[in-house]
This record gives sequence, structure tokens and C-alpha cells, in this order.
Amino acid sequence: MRFRHPDGSTVHLAYCTNVHPAETLDGVRAQLRDHCEPVRRRLGRDRLGIGLWLARDAARTLINDPAELRALRSELDSRGLEVVTLNGFPYEGFGADEVKYRVYRPDWTEPDRLAHTTDLARLLAALLPDDATEGTISTLPLAWRTPYDGDAEAARTARSALTTLAQRLDALAEMTGKSIRIGLEPEPGCTVETTADAIAPLTDVGHDRIGICVDTCHLATSFEDPATALDALAAAGVRIVKSQLSAALHAEDPHLPEVRTALAAFAEPRFLHQTRTSTAAGLRGTDDLDEAVAGRALPDSTPWRAHFHVPLHAPPAPPLTSTLPVLRDTLARLVGGPAPLTRHLEVETYTWQALPAELRPRTRTQLADGIAAELTLARDLLVDLGLKELP
Repeated sequence: MRFRHPDGSTVHLAYCTNVHPAETLDGVRAQLRDHCEPVRRRLGRDRLGIGLWLARDAARTLINDPAELRALRSELDSRGLEVVTLNGFPYEGFGADEVKYRVYRPDWTEPDRLAHTTDLARLLAALLPDDATEGTISTLPLAWRTPYDGDAEAARTARSALTTLAQRLDALAEMTGKSIRIGLEPEPGCTVETTADAIAPLTDVGHDRIGICVDTCHLATSFEDPATALDALAAAGVRIVKSQLSAALHAEDPHLPEVRTALAAFAEPRFLHQTRTSTAAGLRGTDDLDEAVAGRALPDSTPWRAHFHVPLHAPPAPPLTSTLPVLRDTLARLVGGPAPLTRHLEVETYTWQALPAELRPRTRTQLADGIAAELTLARDLLVDLGLKELP
């Protein structure tokens, strides 16, 4: 979906396909047929943006076979789908029964991360629509905090890898005319947990092609104020490459037994749901939601937020809610001003099948309806901010 900003530039809205597990190219093609095109049809659009997730095996198949890459580009066109952004955070196994900490490997100290991200950049340059010259890729925020934190050699290795990547992106732009940028995506529990944490490593790399991806669920989970966070990035000269529109789980009164019970229904074995609370002494947290609800790991006199991407249009029932207001405030700062701070927006609710059983979609039709509803909400927010939806 494309929108015209009042300044005349084009803002792209997509949804991320990591909600549909696929490790192979055949699996990606099945996603386009079974999910992405049906969502487009529900929205009544001739064209729909998707934030494609290409696992390692799918990416390598496309890199090694130019005919397969051309065929994928042709299939995207024929199904009315376009790609200007990729989700490069998960490497493989995102559809496994248990993902948890595995999603952070390989990290930016390991050669496979640089190789995979380079592949993704090359593929995105070939998949961009003919009238688009800029593409973006989100990636993990260097590494999970352990054992990285405090390791000077690991920091140097990661910085060197990002510098090498920037040089490769420069060469790719010169060769193809397509500008691809990478955004580190701050996430609770990682070396770069907040937008503030991203400033030092990104200014250290000091290259325009390496910036930040602002995920509004992660921003909210860490209790960051959108205005403060985005102003600090601007002051530091850190480019906002893309933003993922998502909402976290919010519990206003975690000391109440009924709230703990409601939260426990969202503690599930597949994904990590880091949980945070903001206290007078600073941010406190646990690595997963079950640790928080099971005992006294977190103080419960202040609200809790959990890294659980809940559907944008369907907040959980009371006594819980979502951080949709944080998304609204962030989006207003990102695209509601005289010029957009980023032109690539991506709805990323990958946890549809991790919701409590009574909330999960039971059929492809129900899932497509839900994703279409999320995109409709995002579209309405953009229109309310003065953007005009394009055909």
C-alpha cells in the first residue's frame, strides 16, 4: 500500500510475512498464494506491500539461481504484491515449535550474519518495483546481551562487520542504482535494547546506509517515550530506516490475581516475551513472561509490559490492554510532520498463532481477515495524519 505524504514523497505500508512460517522458496511461494494475495483481495487493492521474510535456505536458493529470482519477481507482480522491505532479523527456524533465544543467532559477531544480510540486500535490489530505488532491511540489534555485553572484542567484530556491510551496500548501489539500507532493531534483552542504546554503535559505524528500525512494540515494552526517543535519534544524526508497527501487552495492575491469571494465558513456549516495568529506580525486567507471572521476579506496584505482538485492531480483553497509544504517538512523529522521518512502515504481528487458544485464527480465512483488519487500522491512522492513499 502506498501513500502520498503532504510533502509529495511516497510512504509505503506493508505487512511482514514472518507470520507465515516458511524455510524454503517453495514455502515462500505458498505464502504468496495462500496468504498474501488473499489479504490484498480483502482490502480491495490492486497492489499490496509485503515485508518479505526470507530464511537462509530460501535466500541461498535465490542467490544461486537467477532464474528462480526472476520467477519470484514475476510471481509477485502477477499476484499484485510488491516488496520494498525485508525482515532480516530471523535467520532460520522462525516457525519452529520453540524459537526463544535461537532467534538471536547468528549475531553480528558471526560471519554467517554478514553473509546472509549481504544476500538479502542483493535480492532486495532485484525485487524492488521498477519505480522504486530505495529498499530497507531490519536486522537484530547486534546480539543478545549475553555473552556479548562487556566484551570489547565482540563489539569490535560487530562494528567491523557492519562497516563491511556498508561498503558492500555502496558497491551494490553503484552497480544497480538501488539504495539498500539496514536498520538495527532495538529489542528488550539485547545488547541494543532501546533506541538510546543504538546511538553509540550506529554513530561509531558512521555510515548513512546503517541506521535504526523502530519497532513500536519494543519501544513500548521498554517504556520509551516516542517523542524523546525520536528526537534523540535526530539529534545524533541516526537515520530511521524503517518502522515496524506493533503493539505490546500492557497490564496496568499486575499485583491483582486476576491480572496475573490473564497474563499467564499469554505465556507460551514458542517465542520469548521479555517483560518490563518502569520504577523509580529505573527499568526492571525478566527474559520471559512466565518468569514474571510466576513469582516475585518483578515489582508489581507499577504497570508491566510484555514483548508480545498483539493484533493492532484487537487488544486483549480487560484486565489487560495493548500499547496501541504508543504506536499512535510514534506514527504521528514519524510521518505526521512536514516531512516523513521514514518512508517504510511494516505491520509485524507474527504472534497470531501464539495467542491464547480462544483468540487464535483457526483457518487461513480467519488469519487473512485479521491481517487485513490490522492493515485497515494502520491505513486509517495514516489518512488521519494527512497522508493520501494511492491506487
